[in-house]
Amino acid sequence: MSTLPAKVVHCSINRYWKEVYDFAGKPENMSLWASGLAAGLEPEGSDWIAHGPLGTVRVSFVPHNEFGVIDHTVTIESGLRVYNALRIVPNGDGCEVMFTLLKQPGMTDDQFAADAAHVQKDLDALKSLMEM
Repeated sequence: MSTLPAKVVHCSINRYWKEVYDFAGKPENMSLWASGLAAGLEPEGSDWIAHGPLGTVRVSFVPHNEFGVIDHTVTIESGLRVYNALRIVPNGDGCEVMFTLLKQPGMTDDQFAADAAHVQKDLDALKSLMEM
């Protein structure tokens, strides 16, 4: 079994980590900073549903926890499941936000770089909201 190439996309936020986690970890807030979910998420059982360019996607989040983990799995209509590791880590009076991006099979290097830039843009939007 092989591993996928990975890149950690990250930003520092000058706000207490728990406040960032509490805001960023609420699916209903994600449309405010995660542009891929700009249309918003609708609850459906224990999952959340989003409608967008890839069609209808199902998003399953790990339970709220004391470790700043906001991991979630996105399942698109084709059945492809993408695991997304998102962490809020304390750093002094602020925090680090880290998203581990995995290069999916068939993805070109340019597509992977564009995906990383997209995630960075989203994390920067979260930073702007949290540092207002």
